[in-house]
Amino acid sequence: MPETNSPLRILGFAGSLRRRSYNRRLLDLAATTAPGRIQLLVHDIHDVPLFDEDVEADTHGGPEGVRLLRAAIAAADGVLIATPEYNQSMPGVLKNVLDWLSRKDPAYGEVLAGKPVAIVGATPGRWGTRVAQAQVRHALSAMEALVMATPQVYIAGAGGQGPDADPFDAATARRLGTFLEAFREWIGRVSLAGDGRFAAPES
Repeated sequence: MPETNSPLRILGFAGSLRRRSYNRRLLDLAATTAPGRIQLLVHDIHDVPLFDEDVEADTHGGPEGVRLLRAAIAAADGVLIATPEYNQSMPGVLKNVLDWLSRKDPAYGEVLAGKPVAIVGATPGRWGTRVAQAQVRHALSAMEALVMATPQVYIAGAGGQGPDADPFDAATARRLGTFLEAFREWIGRVSLAGDGRFAAPES
């Protein structure tokens, strides 16, 4: 947790490689509408290759794209993952990133173990990435990440106004602001618990 006068640093990444994916744009919206004293930085995962233990061994922990992502997560107070949903499942590209992050790094260890994490997701469909988010949550729990349980944000019908229109409305921006404020409180509670103090829920 940062000092009292420092912004809360959240590292976000989307489980999609498409440049203008709905979930990357959802993170961009969150970055511009984040409540005061929350700094959301969006990380690109294009440079993370397919997980291969031979590559891991040859590069002493992972190639540059993996090392940069691990360093960014280690420097953040929390992580925000935006996942699409493909065929009622999390995307393979996101599972691949999580597999890399589950491994011990010589410099940072397991960077998501003990790290506060929140999950959002957007899709043009009607289910709002519910299944994908549940699978991401399950994988993160196995990695000992501290996943925020509630509130949860499922964005359905993204891009319904046409390809040239903004895929998200003002109501979505407000939901993201509320969600990030809850995440800020969750990070604070986790920090207090790590210091051995009881963190009571705020009323």
